[in-house]
Amino acid sequence: MSLDERVRSAVAALLHATGESQTDLASALGVSQAQVSRRQSGTAAWSLTDCDAVASHYGIDVLDLLAGPTRAAESLPAERRRGPGRHAGTARPVAVQDEGAR
Repeated sequence: MSLDERVRSAVAALLHATGESQTDLASALGVSQAQVSRRQSGTAAWSLTDCDAVASHYGIDVLDLLAGPTRAAESLPAERRRGPGRHAGTARPVAVQDEGAR
């Protein structure tokens, strides 16, 4: 696997592990979703500066990102991981959560 493929796979693994979308990542990096999409499809490359920003966003070391998807996902802080059956930004309102307990 080439370095480019490892970085793309690592970013995909981090997006999945956190429940974030490409739009969420793009916003955090200050780029457009289309730019993230091009980088993830291989049309454009993730630069070292991009890799540093991605690693910082996810709270991991850039070397863990460059090591590939397994290492990147294992390095992700627990508080950044989505819970089972939960997607980022989809918390249920308290009233709905309480209905099941009645």
